[in-house]
Amino acid sequence: MKKAVVFFADGMEECEALITVDILRRAGIEVITASVMERLPVTSSRNIVIQADALAEDVDYTDVDLIVLPGGRVGTENLQGSEFVRRKCIEFAADRRVAAICAAPSVLAELGLLEGKKATCHPDFENKMAGADLTGGSVAVDGNITTGQGLGATFAFALTLVTDLVGKETAERIAKAICL
Repeated sequence: MKKAVVFFADGMEECEALITVDILRRAGIEVITASVMERLPVTSSRNIVIQADALAEDVDYTDVDLIVLPGGRVGTENLQGSEFVRRKCIEFAADRRVAAICAAPSVLAELGLLEGKKATCHPDFENKMAGADLTGGSVAVDGNITTGQGLGATFAFALTLVTDLVGKETAERIAKAICL
């Protein structure tokens, strides 16, 4: 079974986080929601309190295939401010999968992980994507890094991750089941 960790932080865009979790779980992928806030409850960008499964530092990443960074302006700032998240992004970019959506691809860019790679992000954050080859599309995949533009692209983003991890047939089945 494939395994993913979705990082939760105060200020995250809740739909980007939860839709991604939902679609990955529908695909049979084990998903752990991991708080980077040193407590399990996080408060989203729209002031919804969401309980993470674990603290990010307590997760065993040995068999994790993918880490996901949801967006949201404040959520992205909190992800960027986490040395743990930054370290995991570098580690996973070396030989596993990293995905980020909306403002969060700027975290990857700041770490130099998007240098010369096709990427996308929310238009308000394009100025923070130095070195990336911005596509302007909903989703961009370059090697083992997937980026999404924003909330409106979340279903395409999550289904792209499903395709990468378990195959196109599963992604198509899920898209049909949710009437996408």
